[in-house]
Amino acid sequence: MDRIEKLCVEKGMRMTEQRRVIARVVSTSHDHPDVEELHRRAAAIDPGISIATVYRTVRLFEESGILERHDFRDGRSRYEEVPEQHHDHLIDMKTGQVVEFVDPEIERLQHEIAKRLGYKLIDHRLELYGVPLDDKAKASKKAS
Repeated sequence: MDRIEKLCVEKGMRMTEQRRVIARVVSTSHDHPDVEELHRRAAAIDPGISIATVYRTVRLFEESGILERHDFRDGRSRYEEVPEQHHDHLIDMKTGQVVEFVDPEIERLQHEIAKRLGYKLIDHRLELYGVPLDDKAKASKKAS
C-alpha cells in the first residue's frame, strides 16, 4: 500500500479499486500532472476509469488534505501529493517543466520580511517563472 492509500484509509475513506489505481498513479508521479494526464496514466492501468472518476477522486483527495493543487499559469490545475517537507517551484515557461527546490536563504528572507512588516509567517507558497538562459547568456555568466 502506498503513502496516499494509507492516508486515505487513515482518514476513513472508502477505497474502491479505481481510487486505489488513481492513488498509485499520483504516488508514482514525479511531475505535477493535471487531471487529464492522471486519467491517461490511470486508464493505461484500468481502461474502465472515466475522466469524471479522476476529477471526483482528485477533488476528494484535495479536500482531504492529501493532494495539493497548483496553478502554474498554464490554464490547468496541476497536482502533487502534499509534501512532507516544504519546497518551492520554478516553472520553465517554455516547456512547462516544474523544478522543485529548497533554498534556506529564501526561507530566511521571507521570515525576515514578514517580521519587518509586523507579521509572523505561518505559511507561504513561492513560484518562480522563468525561461532557460540562452547559450550566450550562460557563457557570459560563467565568464563573470
